Amino acid sequence: MKKLDVGKIRKDFPILSRAIHGKPLVYLDNAATTQKPQQVISAIVDYYERHNSNVHRGVHTLAAEATDMVEEARGKVAAFIGASNQEEIIFVRNATEAVNLVLYSWGEEHIRRGDGVVITFLEHHSNLVGWQQLAKKKRASLKVVDVSREGRLVLSEAGSLVDRGAKKEKEVVVGSLEALLDKRVKLVAVTQVSNVLGTISPTHEIVSLVRKRAPNAIILVDGSQSVPHMPVDVANLGADFLVFSGHKMLGPSGIGILWGRRDLLERMPPFLFGGDMISEVELSETVWNRLPWKFEAGTPNMAGMIGMGAAVDYLRSIGMATIRDHEKQLTSYAMPLIEELEEEGIIEFYGLRNVEERVGIVTFNVVGVHAHDAAQVLDSFGIAVRSGHHCAMPLTKRLGTAATVRASFYLYNTEEEIDALVEGVKKVRKVFR
Repeated sequence: MKKLDVGKIRKDFPILSRAIHGKPLVYLDNAATTQKPQQVISAIVDYYERHNSNVHRGVHTLAAEATDMVEEARGKVAAFIGASNQEEIIFVRNATEAVNLVLYSWGEEHIRRGDGVVITFLEHHSNLVGWQQLAKKKRASLKVVDVSREGRLVLSEAGSLVDRGAKKEKEVVVGSLEALLDKRVKLVAVTQVSNVLGTISPTHEIVSLVRKRAPNAIILVDGSQSVPHMPVDVANLGADFLVFSGHKMLGPSGIGILWGRRDLLERMPPFLFGGDMISEVELSETVWNRLPWKFEAGTPNMAGMIGMGAAVDYLRSIGMATIRDHEKQLTSYAMPLIEELEEEGIIEFYGLRNVEERVGIVTFNVVGVHAHDAAQVLDSFGIAVRSGHHCAMPLTKRLGTAATVRASFYLYNTEEEIDALVEGVKKVRKVFR
């Protein structure tokens, strides 16, 4: 097992040398967004200083350079996730836009009255609200895969910790994945990793079950919290679409990826209309451009694309398996300390405890203290965590709370920072005792 030289890695991140309220920054909000290494920052600056031009249109030197840099970045992303062709990589603003592209370009045409749309209790609002609204509009049935008390998706009733079959709750049907699937289901949207609990969904098992019981369904996987933290190969994943965001994997904000099976993308109409997504325009008719540019209307975020390519280079230089191992080591170190806080009655912990089934996310509440208050006090010690419902209100309510504190780890975090978090939590409790 290759061990990360975290001290060396941290030197690549200028922001990690900052002091917050006179104390060293302990950045544990990586599930929200990650910090950027100098290599990514420099790639963006270099583009603006030496190559800035619009792409795909000009014949001058700068236009050719910028186009080559953007398409090289597309190829890097394709290789990073094991895509068979870089034309399957669509640049969008973020994972949210990627989901919406599929919703409007594929869902509007294929989801009809009486069809089934399956999501899960673990979904971020980005992979929930749109499907909810489309189901309402099309009068389709919205079905939700239940979650156990520990935060594990319920695939079948056998061994379920939630003693229920498929059951109507308000306007949706809740139950095990097995109970919800049938031939009327047209779409299954599932997160590969929960942004609230860090739970790793058994995507291979889910895909296998969907293919067997709902043969007419396409499968969309939200990889926003998986692609940055573990090896993800779309050839092995078996899904039809994968979405993720650059800013959660050391890249800049405002750039994201939709990967889709080429045969599906070829048949889907454009999501946005304008320049560059066309091949030929007449007053009465338009011929669309070929993939991937059919879905990339207007002037794109060239700097973001190039920054994304630089982020992929950085991650590949370390190795995704190595990053996964580092996070498992951090989580293994953190869990006994978290359990001690539980035993002392200081916190309430949410989620799975087995590090093999989760990424480096620790979710909890300080007993008797609102999550926002706890996060604000931790900030006074230089510790950055996230508080709230984490854009997953249905799951938060399912956990029996209105908000939680979430500390999330990445490749530049250390055991000493976990110690600082634990000591900070103890201080929070004293402040509000």
